[in-house]
Formats: sequence, structure tokens, C-alpha cells
Amino acid sequence: MIDHGAEGRIPYGNLLWVKCVAGLRLGDFGLTNYVHLFTEKEMLSNLLLALATLIPAAAPDGATTAPAETAGMRSLFNGKDLTGWDGDPKLWSVKDGVIRGETTAEVPAKGNTFIIWKDGKLNDFELRFSFRCSNTNNSGVQYRSKHITEGKVNNNWVVRGYQHELRNENKLPNVAGFIYDEGGKRGRICLVGEQATWESDGKKVIKADLIDQASFGKLVKLDDWNDVVIIAKGKHIQHYLNDRLVLDFTDNHPELALTEGVLALQLHAGKPMWTEFKNIRIRDLK
Repeated sequence: MIDHGAEGRIPYGNLLWVKCVAGLRLGDFGLTNYVHLFTEKEMLSNLLLALATLIPAAAPDGATTAPAETAGMRSLFNGKDLTGWDGDPKLWSVKDGVIRGETTAEVPAKGNTFIIWKDGKLNDFELRFSFRCSNTNNSGVQYRSKHITEGKVNNNWVVRGYQHELRNENKLPNVAGFIYDEGGKRGRICLVGEQATWESDGKKVIKADLIDQASFGKLVKLDDWNDVVIIAKGKHIQHYLNDRLVLDFTDNHPELALTEGVLALQLHAGKPMWTEFKNIRIRDLK
């Protein structure tokens, strides 16, 4: 039976709602003498549980995690050959189902060289991929960039623009994830750990620190596959490494900010190196 309290009434503060099954009578289940009443404490517990499913995920230390992958991502690599890509055939190949770029002492890169995705340009997008590379040199992923075919170039696959740096290192700031202005004027535009804005007057303003050395050392996987998410919408760019936000950048420069361009993967000139990519997929953002 329901306890109606000392005066035969249900206390108002405890009666918040009645749990029942829509369209059915309680008597159908033999429950004519019992209805479950939620107390304020129970309601709060249920409310918090519901809200937890709506709030974006965060790491235990308060870091922002990457948004869940949604429908609509399309693969840019078939896992078999380099269909849809254009690069130096002496340096780029498919090995064990991944895109591999490699330079050696006998077959070096003549300047930084790239393999370029041929099926269109990127504007606002979400890009996901996995990479690993040697620790003898660095690699990168160009986006919203330009294929340079005229002027002084060292090879037929020169690309300039925003680059997501890729490295097999764990000591800040020389790590995977920062934005480099490949072939441009600004060098390292935004470093890993920075939430920053490049203002219209040409000055960079750092607003927050997203990750420190200790946390990054635990996050990155040396000599192994690392997962990257790049989200670019308008002037706002975010880089995620292994599910954690490591860079948040807004480019307000009136002349140097990039809004559209090609996607390309880099082999760096200099010391012999290799770099590999897999699970490359993209989604256009409206």
C-alpha cells in the first residue's frame, strides 16, 4: 500500500511523478495496490543520468574529446592502390594496405614533396586518419593548400598552405599536431596545447593551454599508429590526437587565412624517412 503520511495524504514534496506504462491499466499487471512514486532525490538522480548522455564527452582531467564519428564520412583510400592520388611513384606506394611514402639515401626527395588527393578541394570539413612515421624526419598533412606548378619548384608535387605536422616525438613543442605554414610567411602558426587566435593585426593571442608535457607524453604513441581528427569550419580549426583536443585555432588574418584548397600528404626532404597513412576519410561540413 502507499503510505499517505500521518494525515492520510501524500506529502507534496515527495510526489513528483507516477511511473506507469502509457496506454495500459495498472490492473493489467496486478499493480492496482501499488504505484511507484519518485522522491526528489530519485528524480535528481534520473535527471543527471539523462543529462550525462547529452553533454559532450570529456577526459578525466577536463580535456575535450573528439566528437563521435557520424554517418556521411567517405573513404579517400581504397587500401589497394593509389587511385585518386598523385605523387612521385618512386617515393609513394601501397604496402600492407596503407599508403607509404619513403625516401632513402639512394632515392631522396628533391625538396619537400607530396602525394595530392585529386578529387576536389577542401573547404569546411572533418578529416580523420591514422598515421605513423620514422623518427628521423617529419611528415605532415596539408589542407586548404595550393598545388604549386609554376615558378621555382624542386619537383612536380610542391604544396603550400596549412600543414598538420606529423612527428614520432613526444617532447613539446616538436610534436605531431601543430599547424605549420608550409611555404608561407608565418612558420609555426599555432602550437600543440594552444587555444589561440591570429588577429587581423598580425599578432597571435593565446587564450588557453589545452595540454601540458606530462599529459602529451602519455597521449602520443611512439612507433605506433596515432589517430588524428581535423575539423575546419570557417576561420576555426581544431586538431585532435588520439581522441583529445590538442589545438584550437582561429585565423582572422585578412590576407593569409586560408579557406579552401587541396589535401596532400608530405615526405620531407633531408634525412631518409618513411611515413604511413590509413583509414583516411572525410566529411564535408555545411
